[in-house]
Amino acid sequence: MSDDALPPPPVVDISALRRIAEGAWVIGDGRVPLVPNVGIVLGEHSALVIDTGMGHANGDAVLKLARSLAGTRKLYLTITHFHPEHGYGADAFTGAATIVYNTAQADDLSSKGEGYLAMFKGMGPAVEAALAGTALVEADVLYDGAEYGIDLGGRTVLLKTWGRAHTNGDQVVYLPEDGILFTGDLAEEKTFPIFPWFPPDDMDIDGDRWIKVLDDCLSWGPAVVVPGHGDIGGPEILSDVRDYIVTIREKVGAAVAAGQTADETIAAIRPDMLVRHPDWHFPEWIDFAIRYFHATKSTAP
Repeated sequence: MSDDALPPPPVVDISALRRIAEGAWVIGDGRVPLVPNVGIVLGEHSALVIDTGMGHANGDAVLKLARSLAGTRKLYLTITHFHPEHGYGADAFTGAATIVYNTAQADDLSSKGEGYLAMFKGMGPAVEAALAGTALVEADVLYDGAEYGIDLGGRTVLLKTWGRAHTNGDQVVYLPEDGILFTGDLAEEKTFPIFPWFPPDDMDIDGDRWIKVLDDCLSWGPAVVVPGHGDIGGPEILSDVRDYIVTIREKVGAAVAAGQTADETIAAIRPDMLVRHPDWHFPEWIDFAIRYFHATKSTAP
């Protein structure tokens, strides 16, 4: 493979900083693979960083930018879920910010963190370099429950979780006064949803609950949706992902009822999904979604 064919390194580009509301910014991902949209939200006395990027160098760059925006405000960090591109820069924040996880995120990091670190390091030299020396860190604050509020001073940010969906510990970050929602990978813009269905190693997905999460988020009527990856938009990002997952579930259910194997089901459904979503990225994840729903609805091979 030529250098021109290699994906760009997974570097958070702090020059992509964009203000989306008074005191709220996003560092856009530029559609670079394995780079998330990173959020920074300010209140009167505190600031919250949402996701770090992959590895210490990215985390350090995000921390320095956040500190430049926050001034002397107290810093908090939270992550949308435990996957490396979202939270494996947290070690840069140790001692510089109060790190907040939900208990399921902490459990995922404890039980799967090192395995995902090794898996991602195998994705190529640029990813391996980004993750070199990465240390997985524990939270300063753990919350157990459906919601945790952080008072930033004149602005309360809500961390909300439902349990297993895309991962065990997904959480969204919602700014109710501003109508701004950070979704993590529960919703990605023009991207086939990532179903990390890797039996027997990782099967911690719940597609039905994932749909419920998106329904609940839609019910809040957010004006601005910051997806885990892709361009910032509105509630159509949520509804597009929700409708896709519902369609996959329905079509796979019909295929299982007709006695089709997983491979037969993929062959029947995948072309239709490509026609429906010709401009969506990473179509390889269609197969994983189909296999997930097939396996959880059927014992067919």
